[in-house]
Amino acid sequence: MSLLHWSDEVRTARENGVPIVALESTIITHGMPYPQNLETARAVEDIVRKAGAVPATIAVIEGALLIGLSPDQLNWLAQVPDARKLSRADLAVCMASGGTGSTTVAATMIAAAQAGIAVFATGGIGGVHVGAEHTFDISADLQELAQTAVTVVSAGAKAILDLPKTLEVLETLGVPVIAYGQDDLPAFWSARSTLPAPLRMDSADAIAATHLARAALGLPGGQLVANPVPAADEIPAEVLAPLIAQATEDAAARGISGKAVTPFLLDRLFVLTEGRSLAANIALVRNNARLAAEIALCIAARHS
Repeated sequence: MSLLHWSDEVRTARENGVPIVALESTIITHGMPYPQNLETARAVEDIVRKAGAVPATIAVIEGALLIGLSPDQLNWLAQVPDARKLSRADLAVCMASGGTGSTTVAATMIAAAQAGIAVFATGGIGGVHVGAEHTFDISADLQELAQTAVTVVSAGAKAILDLPKTLEVLETLGVPVIAYGQDDLPAFWSARSTLPAPLRMDSADAIAATHLARAALGLPGGQLVANPVPAADEIPAEVLAPLIAQATEDAAARGISGKAVTPFLLDRLFVLTEGRSLAANIALVRNNARLAAEIALCIAARHS
């Protein structure tokens, strides 16, 4: 018996061979306030559809692992106050106990791979937190990228993280990190960082070809596409740096740790940037969905 529950739209896409793009749900429950979270989730799904693919927003509702949400389910999830934030360690526990939770990058990758979905669009991945040499706080997203064969389109790792250490861990794990259309690594709200990207690709078809080549070689793990936020919507890194430092100090002073760190920092930066961080976040998620749909279409074309 399958543990996956397909929405009608996704089931029809599977039957007809239409490319599907996986979408995470933590950005809905923990990444943005209501109603911007619902508006963004709907907009991102529509962007995927307009590109010719089908969106599959993934979440666990009352123990069921849903591959695609109905409009009513999406609306409900955007307003539920106590959804769990699920990663590899607690995804199965939530399902077995009949709980409700949103899927992080790691959990969404697991569900997408189980569902046979090759491409996943998100905002930013988790990574190595500042001070990890003392706390060992490293996101499960990095290990998931090393073992689950899904192409993840992001705007890079969240800029609240230690980006050099995050890049170093990804290199150690053998994860291809591909900057889209530029030589340096994007930094989430900022289009550019001071870090050179290990790889660069300038087309969705090149990324699709690499995805298929990895599968043909039998290589485990996925690839990370770092797609810069549109220039009109970015917050320059030099503007953000002191604000991130302040938000991080605030989190430490309040004793916030573990899964609570990222939502706290995002909320704090929303205040410190007077809302610009949320606007940039929305823009980059939309941009990533567009590129992910293009990649999914290219993978399908190469299969035909």
